[in-house]
Amino acid sequence: MGHAVLSQLQPKIVALGGSLDGGRATRLALDHVLAAATRAGADVEVLALAELDLPLYVHGQPPPAVAQRVTAAVRAADGLVWGSPLYHGSVSGAFKNAIDWLELLGRDDPPYLTDKVVALVAAAGGVQGLQAINAMEQMVRALRGITLPLVVPIERAHLAFATDGAAKEPQLAEQLARQGTELVRLAAKLRGGR
Repeated sequence: MGHAVLSQLQPKIVALGGSLDGGRATRLALDHVLAAATRAGADVEVLALAELDLPLYVHGQPPPAVAQRVTAAVRAADGLVWGSPLYHGSVSGAFKNAIDWLELLGRDDPPYLTDKVVALVAAAGGVQGLQAINAMEQMVRALRGITLPLVVPIERAHLAFATDGAAKEPQLAEQLARQGTELVRLAAKLRGGR
């Protein structure tokens, strides 16, 4: 099977997240989801906030090359996985800024995240990771996307992963893997309808 034909069959999954300090737990969680997505046949790409150096979004300002790169990757994606640490009851400012740059997709046809499924992961220092998930879910809805029903809020994320990156608890490893597999399955179904 030719490479062009194969790439047409593979759903494209883009991960966006982390934190400016590298967000080890968030990034490891995203990596686990993407590993499962790859095993399920997806082509994956990571947009790590620590590596992007995105300037603050200012409405009406010409977008820099890095913002154009982010929006081009999101535009090309069939599905997304978003990951943020929990900061004071919500997502990090860096994550929210990256989402604000998706305003550049507003004039697309269809606009924003229409017909794209988004998986959500949050890494909390305590037990309130669902607060960041809820904030991300509102953003997905505002951008006309579809949230994957299986979300993964990680409690005490600084303790969740071993030094080699493996999830310490089998249940967490299973949830992240299932999320990646389900993301690919639903993204492929939605792409079939386009």
